Amino acid sequence: MRAALCLLILVLGCQRQQGPATYTGVLEGRSTRVPALLGGRLVAVRVEEGVEVALGDTLALVDTLELAIQARQVEAARQELMVQQELAATALARANTDLAYAEEKAGRIRALAQDQALPRQNADDLHHQVELALSARQSAQQQLKLLQAKEGQLAVQLELIRKKEADAVVLAPVAGMVASRYFEPGEAVMPGQAVIELLQVRQLEVKIYIPEQQLPRVHQGQQVQLRVDGMNEALPGQVIWVSDKAEFTPKTILTPETRAALVYAVKVLVANPEGVLKHGMPVEVWW
Repeated sequence: MRAALCLLILVLGCQRQQGPATYTGVLEGRSTRVPALLGGRLVAVRVEEGVEVALGDTLALVDTLELAIQARQVEAARQELMVQQELAATALARANTDLAYAEEKAGRIRALAQDQALPRQNADDLHHQVELALSARQSAQQQLKLLQAKEGQLAVQLELIRKKEADAVVLAPVAGMVASRYFEPGEAVMPGQAVIELLQVRQLEVKIYIPEQQLPRVHQGQQVQLRVDGMNEALPGQVIWVSDKAEFTPKTILTPETRAALVYAVKVLVANPEGVLKHGMPVEVWW
């Protein structure tokens, strides 16, 4: 009788050891802090805390009045350059005409000089005029290229201004729920400063901590079950990360007592397409 009782206790103990391991954690959405790419005064914050936004929705607007003034200045400078380019093109055309006339005249005089019908000096003088005309044409070409280069610089400046104007619109980089709005309209933000915090709630994570003895029973990609208060059915989840470092590790020598204090973090992902689960909900995880 005594031997049978001992055997029963041993079997029950083994069953408890092999039973489902249950751990408690809190559901969390993945947080995204959305920055203002352009610094300045906020003219609008278009979302409230608790609402859900889609990818690409406008969250806030930064004042762009100064950028608009800069754009008008650049546009005026481009208009002035266009007029200067027209003048330079006219000067180049005139230089080409003068050169062609000088070369033609120099050719005739050179032929007459070879026949000794005119003094050699006349041919030399016309050769000098041809060189001056060549120099004038080269100068006109360089002036036109310089103006075209300046126009290219102004085009780049205008492109940068347009980009800053686009950056003034703070867009949602992901779909999610507005968890926090750090600024109100009228306040100033620095470039890169977070304006809105979004929580991705269509997929939630829960972090649990398991003892060292349970590590062999857990692996990445493993399917687990989750239980939430108020829900009759268990929810499926998947292990997406298992820490390779123990936490609460003793600083000195491990003893049989302190070894039990070693725990490893595990992250479990659970789908939430209907938005039933909420950020901050406590859940039980088991496998």
